[in-house]
Amino acid sequence: MVDNYDAATVEAVGKVTEALETIERARGHLYSFHQLTGSADLTLGTAVEKLEKAGHPDWARRISEELIGLNVLPDRWTFQVVEEYDDGYYKSCRDFERELLAALTDGRRHLHEQQMKDDRRTHGRPGHEAGAPSTPPPAS
Repeated sequence: MVDNYDAATVEAVGKVTEALETIERARGHLYSFHQLTGSADLTLGTAVEKLEKAGHPDWARRISEELIGLNVLPDRWTFQVVEEYDDGYYKSCRDFERELLAALTDGRRHLHEQQMKDDRRTHGRPGHEAGAPSTPPPAS
């Protein structure tokens, strides 16, 4: 138990935070998808120039007309996918986790990990100090 929060609540809230951390990772992959797709589109532009210089204007034209600027999803470029994810699913999950923390742990984050650190460290050993919590307990 961390600072008088019951263990079951700390564990349950920890699972919601763990899920949000996974969502954060998914978001990072989505940004990678966005940047990699944009980079590929720009590389296709370079390929068009090289095909033209190599005497293949028909292939250059096809890439330019058929692939460059092509929507990745119906009516969507990757920046639109990222924005919709950020403003929808991601924001909903992030806001929910913050609301849950405010209601059940006084806004304190990572209590489960704080308890795990306390359980796993060697008390009194240098380099194993508890340190201050990332979010201090509420003022009494």
